[in-house]
Amino acid sequence: MRALIAWLSPGHNGRLAALRGWRADLAAIVIGLASALALPPVFMLPVLAVTFPLLLALIDASPRGAIAARRGFWFGFGLHLIGLYWITEAILIEAARYWWLVPLAVPALSAVLAVFIALPCWVAWRAPRGWPRLLALAGAWVLGDLARQFVGTGFPWNLLGSVWEFPGRAGDLFLQPAALVSLHGMTLATLLLAGLPWLGRRAALLIVPGVVLWAGIGFALLQRTPSTAPNLAVVLVQGNVPEGEKRDRAAMVDVFRRHLALSAQGVAQAGNRPSVVVWPESMSPFLLQQDANARAAIAAAAAGPDSRPSLIGTVRFDEQGQPRNSLVAINGAGPVLALYDKWHLVPFGEYAPSWVPLAIQMVPGGGFGFGDGPHTLHVPGLPPVAPMICYEVIFPAQVVDEHDRPDWMVNVTNDAWFGTSSGPRQHLAAARARAVEEGLPLLRAANTGITVGFDAFGHQIGRLPQETAGVLVLDLPGRLPATPFARLGLLLPGVLAALSLALGLARGRRLR
Repeated sequence: MRALIAWLSPGHNGRLAALRGWRADLAAIVIGLASALALPPVFMLPVLAVTFPLLLALIDASPRGAIAARRGFWFGFGLHLIGLYWITEAILIEAARYWWLVPLAVPALSAVLAVFIALPCWVAWRAPRGWPRLLALAGAWVLGDLARQFVGTGFPWNLLGSVWEFPGRAGDLFLQPAALVSLHGMTLATLLLAGLPWLGRRAALLIVPGVVLWAGIGFALLQRTPSTAPNLAVVLVQGNVPEGEKRDRAAMVDVFRRHLALSAQGVAQAGNRPSVVVWPESMSPFLLQQDANARAAIAAAAAGPDSRPSLIGTVRFDEQGQPRNSLVAINGAGPVLALYDKWHLVPFGEYAPSWVPLAIQMVPGGGFGFGDGPHTLHVPGLPPVAPMICYEVIFPAQVVDEHDRPDWMVNVTNDAWFGTSSGPRQHLAAARARAVEEGLPLLRAANTGITVGFDAFGHQIGRLPQETAGVLVLDLPGRLPATPFARLGLLLPGVLAALSLALGLARGRRLR
């Protein structure tokens, strides 16, 4: 270990520092590929304490800022190439039309996201070696992550703060600081800790007290007391409908009946308690806004001694005839009680971005229309709920209307596009982080899995495995008071990142 720390420190003149040209670029790619092992679902967290110092060593050895940016680009390319490989699974669903995208899509997206790492590496090169460079790189990195949450329609995937989302009680402990600073702030702390071996042996020893402090903060946050749990059973339906079958019009009646049967099974498990049935994203093959018979059939399946509402993923058409990916609340054959339209749409999958010259779109008819942001649904018989459809759950600070704060969150999704790859498990980890950040329980209904429930601490209270048809009945947990992050949003991690960057650059000017 002592020899490894010495090799990672800035004063070491090893083979890595001597690499030039394509050899240094290739080393950066390999280091980025290895760094992806720390991400969900592998969680090889210690690997960052090796790969991040190696990235800093490549920046050190760069003769110019442009060279440091190029090496950072290749590092980011390798990181995202592994972290996003699962996107290819969705393209293969439409292989007959988009076969030519299979070797292009993931590398192209990885290249775009790598720019948000290249620029921080260029900024870090402008700071002197030592802790100013580490501070500058970590701060600029997080500011880059914040930027890619908003550039285009945003894609904050592969945040390095997610490396602490490992399953079980240990993951609950280390994930709690997200209630203060979100995954963005945890990314900043992760990079600073991972870079300590690059500063030398004494600095590397600070990793242990740093992790202990992190755990201590998590333990203190776990002592908060949630509100009294409402008397509500949540019936989460997982129909396990393959994407090919879901898109087959001939199978639509069978799909609908399967979900009706599972709903009735779940309501029977709930017994005499008040309950709500939740179907995954777009699982109703019928247009529920117009189809009173379909609404009545769902209500009959959810019937009980009390009035039992249902939250159903469906497609609707607006006044202009444009489809919307929606969640509707119903209770009988009458009009829908409330509806929510997805507002973070998936580029190419749900709409064709105007800023891309190629018309690549897997949804016919011009794509879905955009909703107008996060909302709280007030449905008779239910505590106020914040809905999220599919990948909307990956956006920190953009999942809840804080001016109309709900008591719980529901995420409906269809991950059948991605099979059993790491994509659905990374998606699940993001949902867990939102529960911690907001201090609200999150219940998730996923078509092919993973259907799960998290309490307001992000602790898993129930789960259905992937590729299994079934129903999960969970008691809705209580909520926590609004967390500091829920009140301040992205301001706090943004200020911390900017402060880290400013300290690094200001100290650099003083040293020069």
